[in-house]
Amino acid sequence: MTSASRQGAEAPLSGTVPAPGVAHAGETADSSFGVATALQVLRQLDTGPRGLTDDEAAVRLVRSGENLLPARQDASWARLVVRSLRDPFTAVLLCLGLVSAAVFAWSTACVILLLVVVSSALRASGERRADRSMAGLRELVASTSTVLRRADEDVAPSAREIPVDELVPGDIIKLGAGDLVPADVRLLRASGLTVHQAALTGESAPVVKSAADIFHPDGIGMFEQPQLCFQGSSVSSGSATAVVVATGADTQLAAAHGRTAGQREASAFDRSVHGISWILIRFMLLTPPLVLMANAALRDRGLETVPFAVAVAVGLTPEMLPVVVTTCLARGASLLARTHGVIVKRLPALHDLGAVDVLCLDKTGTLTQDRPVVDRALDADGRDAPDVLHWAAVNAWWTLQLADLPEPDALDEALLDAVAEEELLSYDGVAALPFDPARRLSTAVVRTTGRLGMHTLVVKGAVEAVLERCTLEEEERKRLTALASREAEDGLRVLAVATAERPARMRDYTPADERGLAFRGFVTLHDALAPTAAEAMKGFADQGVTVKILTGDHPGTAARACRDLNIPLGPDAVRCADRIDGLTDAELTELSRRTTVFARCTPEHKARITAALGAGGHTVGFLGDGVNDLPALRAAEVGIAPQGAADVAREGADVVLAEKDLTAIDHAISAGRYAGGNIATYLRITLSSNVGNIIAMLAAGLLLPFLPMLPAQVLVQNLCFDTAQLAFAFDRPDPSVLRRPTILSPRDVLRFITGFGVLNAVADLATFAVLALTLHGPGTGNDEAVFHSGWFTENLITQALVMVLLRSGRRLIEGRALGPVGWSAAALAVIGVALPPSPLGPVLGLSTLPFEYYLLLAVVLALYAAGLALARARHERNLTGHWTPW
Repeated sequence: MTSASRQGAEAPLSGTVPAPGVAHAGETADSSFGVATALQVLRQLDTGPRGLTDDEAAVRLVRSGENLLPARQDASWARLVVRSLRDPFTAVLLCLGLVSAAVFAWSTACVILLLVVVSSALRASGERRADRSMAGLRELVASTSTVLRRADEDVAPSAREIPVDELVPGDIIKLGAGDLVPADVRLLRASGLTVHQAALTGESAPVVKSAADIFHPDGIGMFEQPQLCFQGSSVSSGSATAVVVATGADTQLAAAHGRTAGQREASAFDRSVHGISWILIRFMLLTPPLVLMANAALRDRGLETVPFAVAVAVGLTPEMLPVVVTTCLARGASLLARTHGVIVKRLPALHDLGAVDVLCLDKTGTLTQDRPVVDRALDADGRDAPDVLHWAAVNAWWTLQLADLPEPDALDEALLDAVAEEELLSYDGVAALPFDPARRLSTAVVRTTGRLGMHTLVVKGAVEAVLERCTLEEEERKRLTALASREAEDGLRVLAVATAERPARMRDYTPADERGLAFRGFVTLHDALAPTAAEAMKGFADQGVTVKILTGDHPGTAARACRDLNIPLGPDAVRCADRIDGLTDAELTELSRRTTVFARCTPEHKARITAALGAGGHTVGFLGDGVNDLPALRAAEVGIAPQGAADVAREGADVVLAEKDLTAIDHAISAGRYAGGNIATYLRITLSSNVGNIIAMLAAGLLLPFLPMLPAQVLVQNLCFDTAQLAFAFDRPDPSVLRRPTILSPRDVLRFITGFGVLNAVADLATFAVLALTLHGPGTGNDEAVFHSGWFTENLITQALVMVLLRSGRRLIEGRALGPVGWSAAALAVIGVALPPSPLGPVLGLSTLPFEYYLLLAVVLALYAAGLALARARHERNLTGHWTPW
């Protein structure tokens, strides 16, 4: 039988009657493949169990296109601009512009249109760069698939790893536990295969799949056909060989994606920004009617105040918020990828990382290397005994040499690493009885150089198994067992070591010779810590991040790793997860607050504990790498997976690590807090300044016989301030920002902007008093123009002061370069002083100010700066005093 015939015979091919409705290559997979035999499907796709040749695959790739979902294509400029116009603030601005045009306030309408165009262009440009950057980052973690390919027809096929986007209909692929199904496939062979297809059907339990040609009634759905697996599902258990029947836009996932595109659940960051945005929009929509009614009632003004009312509403709008958010997050994600190998797959996840205050992770392979190392060697009295370690290493060395083992097990390797090789070569090996699970020990027989006629039996193994073979009184055996138990309870693995002297002999040694031994002592071992674990734990503690250990290991072993890493453990900090099965969600939320280590966890336990922590008001990050970690990755606010994780875990994560290095998470949290700090600073400074100006404008509009500022002046001032604040996207906050999570709480933001906004309004009202004094002096000219110019100048300078003095974590006076924010604030102040006397001043209705105004203004600004400093110090004391990770 030829190779091709043999391989064809391996597939469960049966039946030769053509099945109706079998789709052609490249068509969307449907139930017709489920009513065709495997042989019929292979014939329809013009392929075979040996797979395609490279040339055939290349031709089909050109014909069918890459195996990519349509949504992965880059958005066009037009689509990005339209997307930016759908932003709530931009939409409100457009409405206000239309209102201005309706009352023929063309200058106001033009300035608003300019604000919309500038904001939309900057946002579209930023999102374009971010999309390209994220597309490049996704390539770093692109999933691969194992496929059978041949160089040509006469060469035997070989299994290769290729990117999933290079798969074509007719490819033969291999599937294993943890793999994502890379395309729609028809199974050829399957062994114990179960598949999660919740992404397509919503069914949470794994579905059993098989390759047998067993046909079901016509009414059965395609997803219930056991012979078919679909892109977007994942292998829960078992293995399979399958043929690709549809790729890319022809898959069922592509069809489902087209129906549900854009329905992804909002992240914590999205919810916070939307909450703040809609509160502001309500204020914006409420402001114009209030201004109109107040002016009509108190000043008998009518529609002529509409442009001013519109300008006041525009002044409350943080137009650059989408631009600042996109730029901050995209720059942070790009920097993380370049410097620390951390790929942020979803931009808002970077801010959510900065808000993380609880990090859940496993012990094995994360805190520890799953590799034991020697801790101590003890004699029968519990004292250090180096000779015990020596005899244990002799047993490990000569068992490895004489029993012809391929390599030492992990425990033996740890013993050999702890002893110099020269100590072991001073013996001659005679015989070895390797480890046996039934005996739970191993024996090496050696001869010491210079001691003719004597052999030494060196026995090492489980404590109970060794002690029962030693010549000991019962009370002594119980005492030694208790000593070993105390060491085991401390999270250590314990080996017992014994020896015996025997006359030299020629016949073989057997387990019957393992009697009458002399007890030597114990060797304890613990899991080797991950190289960067201690550094990462210190970094997490400094950042206010609490670490929770969710592990399937023994509670004592997990607790030992925590103690070695200086992770504090309270009286009830270690629990077995089976104790939470009878708890309600509320009880588990309270328990999770006190517990640091949950041992003996199942996947369901991990997901439930993660959800309980989130329900307790915490932003939870979860690091997982296996199929069983997927429920917890989905339950966490931020799912993190290393690049070597199972495909399904890596694809389900928000953040992917190039290596399983906890310090990379530390750096990612720092980057998230820097980005979040800049966004929060922008919001606080912009809104507090805007709210202060609005309060002052409303008060002035009721007190003055003329409008306190012309609509065009309000809008130009707003445009200057917005442009200057783009610098916050490029600022580097003070390291103090890293010490606590950056959480955008709408309530906290509103409290901040109310307090500092009132302070800003007080400075504006003081400026009114200064202007009143100035206007009643000699040679003041046009009172209205001077008032407008004076307030215009004061507004821009106070906004510049706010930018410098309210930056997150920055000292009031710093001996360093100004940086982007400092230079922008300086430019804003210069514009405020230079614009009124410039040639553009009269165009905007501004005029030159008298000299004495600047002297009085300097006094007002000095008092305002002092008030800002005092208010900020009080705010930071309250923030530090009330914030705690628990």
